[in-house]
Amino acid sequence: MGRRIDYYDDPNAPKANSLVPSVNVVVTNDNGDILMIRRTDNDNWAVPGGAIDLGESVAQAAVRETKEETGVDCEITGLVGIYSDPKHLIHYTSNDEVRQEFSILLTGRPTGGEPRPSDESSEVLWIPADEAADRQMDRSMKLRIGHYLENRQQPVIT
Repeated sequence: MGRRIDYYDDPNAPKANSLVPSVNVVVTNDNGDILMIRRTDNDNWAVPGGAIDLGESVAQAAVRETKEETGVDCEITGLVGIYSDPKHLIHYTSNDEVRQEFSILLTGRPTGGEPRPSDESSEVLWIPADEAADRQMDRSMKLRIGHYLENRQQPVIT
């Protein structure tokens, strides 16, 4: 399996060669805990998410990715923001793809299933919201979780 390397405003980063719409989901349980994964491709913590496939909606991709990565079923409840900062590049070493960031951050609530690791997640945990951003993660994920925790009235658009 290849690795994922995130770059931000790095003059030594490789040049982007793709733009892939993706989605992430902040799934919270009744206690307000956030469903998080430890990624297998970079060992960082994140909320579940991934690319939107042809033929599926943003919400369908969010539900599918959450189930695939965590074992938890969810329904989508809202929008935190849209992140498309061209300074954030994601290099996938398995195929040398370098993506410009384009991610939609949604909120969701669990409807079933049990947390379990997958090929993409070595750990899946419910993390208290006030501890979520304290884990090892990329700056872009920390930013997104921060925006969620701010409980903004309007979505973030970058």
